[in-house]
Amino acid sequence: MIELKGVSKKFKNKTVIHNLDLTIKKGEFYALIGPNGAGKSTLIKLLTGLLKPTEGDILLDGVSIVDEPQNAKSFIGYIPDEPTIWDGMTGFEFLNFVGALYNLPVDERMRNIRKLLKLYKLTGTENQLYQDYSRGYKQKYSIIAALLHDPAILFIDEPIVGLDPISIDLTKHIFDTFVKEGGTILMVTHTLFVAQELASRIGIFEKGKIIAEGTYEELANKAHLPTKTSLDAVYKNYLDK
Repeated sequence: MIELKGVSKKFKNKTVIHNLDLTIKKGEFYALIGPNGAGKSTLIKLLTGLLKPTEGDILLDGVSIVDEPQNAKSFIGYIPDEPTIWDGMTGFEFLNFVGALYNLPVDERMRNIRKLLKLYKLTGTENQLYQDYSRGYKQKYSIIAALLHDPAILFIDEPIVGLDPISIDLTKHIFDTFVKEGGTILMVTHTLFVAQELASRIGIFEKGKIIAEGTYEELANKAHLPTKTSLDAVYKNYLDK
């Protein structure tokens, strides 16, 4: 479902992503963890077509986001690390605008908006201006926008920042259901308990390269640590080498 072939990204004389190969299958929840400055957010921007690779190609369900960006973007959803919407728009206007961009028929658009607002207990807030929302509300609207068109792939950059505990549990449930129904997720995060709990495979990313990957149990075993060790401890073990 997601395939990176020899992907590199350079900014002037600095290489941020180094000849990266990665394959993520349909129905897989892949979590990428790593320190600040490792290149995780750059990678997400490459995957979503916000940046173009200097070298290599990225295939999403067999479609190159480099060569056919409009086609590839039609079946992906993106939850950025910082939810950004025009301040003068209401929540409803934003969601309606996103649905229109994905060519959702009006009836389907309204039905999905109502369903997702109800899911996050946001019904009644949709006519407020974005600038008046709390950080948590902004994040919820960003998640709803990513799910609105029933994407096949979700790209997530720090999904639960600003969410209250109940909303965190709901969001985790939404992501878990998404992959169980055949969706594919790539998430970059510093919130390791979410990666440990939800991801079917985890990659440790450092200096633009994946230095280790596998299930949580496989990573712990490779590090010669008990499988009851926290992912935080496992992660630190790989970075300390």
